[in-house]
Amino acid sequence: MRHFTAEEANAALDDVRPLVEQLVARRREHVAALARQEELERKVRGNGGGIPPASLAEATAAVAELARELARLVDEIGSCGAQVKDLDSGLVDFPARRRGETVLLCWKLGEEEIRYWHRIEDGFAGRRPLPLD
Repeated sequence: MRHFTAEEANAALDDVRPLVEQLVARRREHVAALARQEELERKVRGNGGGIPPASLAEATAAVAELARELARLVDEIGSCGAQVKDLDSGLVDFPARRRGETVLLCWKLGEEEIRYWHRIEDGFAGRRPLPLD
């Protein structure tokens, strides 16, 4: 596992930020596609409601394609050394070292730069302002 300084993590945001923007957008599309699929499934279970047979198959395919795209984006963000924590908000952590302990530099889509860190067990609720000392 790579450990970042705050400066290195902020520099990595040049690559990570656009990926996270795509991730959050695709997640919204995925949620909408899931809702459409569930609605069609509900109607089909009822009595079919005049739904063309291909509609449910197309909805299911769209959900699967978006899921693959989400997985690809998570992997690509991971290859930059970051860890995706929340798909909906675009929460990402970068491992760092503080007094010999691995901690996480915490960034969320919409924040200009990384300004917080937290211990692994504390999570987002335990965010503390940088610097690490």
